[in-house]
Amino acid sequence: MVLFASSISKAMEHGRLGKPEPADPDQLPQRKRGWSLERLLFVIAIILFAAAGAAVLAAIVMRNGAVSYGHRRPTQAMSRVCGMTQYPTLCVNSLLDFPGAIAASDQDLVTISVNMTLQRVGSALNSVSEMSYLEMDSIVRSAHTDCLELLDDSVDLLYQSLSSTDGASTEDVLTWLSAALTNQDTCGEGIQELKGHVKNRMSKRLENLWELISNSLAIYSARTGGFSTIPIQNRRRRLLGDRFPAWISRKERMLLQIPASQINADVIVSRDGNGTCKTIGEAIKLAPDNSKRRFIIYVRAGWYEEGTLKIGRKKTNIMVMGDGKGKTVISGGKSVQDGITTFRTASFAASGAGFIARDLSFVNWAGPEKHQAVALRVSADHAVVYRCSIEGYQDTLYAHSQRQFYRECNIYGTVDFIFGNAAAVFQKCNLFVRYSPTQINTITAQSRSDPNQNTGIVVQDCTVRPVNNLAVINTAVNDITYLGRPWRPYALTVFMETYLGSLINPAGWLAWGAGSSTSPLYYAEYLNNGPGSSTSKRIHWTGYHVITSPQVAAQFTPDSFFDAGEWIPATGVPFQPGL
Repeated sequence: MVLFASSISKAMEHGRLGKPEPADPDQLPQRKRGWSLERLLFVIAIILFAAAGAAVLAAIVMRNGAVSYGHRRPTQAMSRVCGMTQYPTLCVNSLLDFPGAIAASDQDLVTISVNMTLQRVGSALNSVSEMSYLEMDSIVRSAHTDCLELLDDSVDLLYQSLSSTDGASTEDVLTWLSAALTNQDTCGEGIQELKGHVKNRMSKRLENLWELISNSLAIYSARTGGFSTIPIQNRRRRLLGDRFPAWISRKERMLLQIPASQINADVIVSRDGNGTCKTIGEAIKLAPDNSKRRFIIYVRAGWYEEGTLKIGRKKTNIMVMGDGKGKTVISGGKSVQDGITTFRTASFAASGAGFIARDLSFVNWAGPEKHQAVALRVSADHAVVYRCSIEGYQDTLYAHSQRQFYRECNIYGTVDFIFGNAAAVFQKCNLFVRYSPTQINTITAQSRSDPNQNTGIVVQDCTVRPVNNLAVINTAVNDITYLGRPWRPYALTVFMETYLGSLINPAGWLAWGAGSSTSPLYYAEYLNNGPGSSTSKRIHWTGYHVITSPQVAAQFTPDSFFDAGEWIPATGVPFQPGL
């Protein structure tokens, strides 16, 4: 859907310095100061674009006989539209201040809301960037850098929502707005527990941003038939008999199947100097920005530890291939104990759309005593992680935002080791629970914070088992492993058709903390098997469901769950209209 363009024509017509560990039932490098002139000019251009759009819209509706808006009373259209949001007063007041809103139709107000939010986020980004010169200790600098990156990404996401002209579906826009809201969550979590003038100044600059994005998401979702209730609507196209997501071309499907050594890669990384370059960091720099074609980086067997490796937002359609799990290893050892945010601890991070990883191991070796320590963080849309091993302890895999598909992966951890707010499906994966005598194990910590976000975690046709050292510990260990706990109020997690070992606590799921609400969340199980799959002693929460209806369960199969047009990942089980 083209928000800005279609609107003009129609007018004429909530820190995460780290999540707390579950209580026992009986506990960055400095950013360079300043900001690139190129990026600053881009953001200014975005704000001018949005402002120009607002002015054009105002001129059109006034030319068509719009009433005067020199008063503060909302129109009926405003009242209807803002009545769909969680923050209606803020919605009305912000729209009243925006050119053209008084005379706008309901559909025009969808665009105006996103347009206004884009301007506010862009202004906040400029304001936060101006603080770069301030003296900050490592954790404050880390949180500040996170917010700069996340606000920058949100500007792109909101601009994309307004200006896309090719292939932007309803599901795309919902994904981008959901991701922008997740970015604001992550920024806020980073500064939540800070103290001093930097926190105060940043909080002031970020004031009401989360609520404005939430309102835009609610308005867009309501006007376009998005979802704010559970189960998710089943309105996606089907993909029958296909192994990989529909948006991956036939040529790229072959790339996912033949050995990496037989592929004509764009860049070959080899530590012995017999490749294009010796480091993965060098290879990423060689990738073109905003590439429309697949750029292949083949990393030969070896142990690569290069600090934090990142595929940035501009590095699109990159495939990183290795020689196999345990052979090509990308590792790091950063943790929150180093005075940085969880977001910044990742050994490898990817935010460029179309990211694919194959036959690699991502490792964070910090250990359980270092608490939050991410091995892999993914914020990339249409991301595929295939036949990889992701290894850590607490917070191993940060499925941060947008649409992600994991196939035939091994994932190791202890606390919240699959967490974040992506729309993520895991199929034919092995989830290995590690043991730490001081920690309770929670496999997932989904962080859906708004009822209109099209996000959640679905684990289908996988296995949940202990690693070897856990398997031999006495049966009391079964009391400390749970399928998940809700990091945010609207957490959505479904385990279906999955083998659950005996290590799963009979209650199944763990509350976030004493007094935390479990009503808004959606947790569900369907036709799991194994000694830990019995639901007879599961928790009694309003938001917990044992699905018995195939029609309901079918809404969480890959072709139905993702509220995103072309995101139809493969299934490892028989796939038909139901189950």
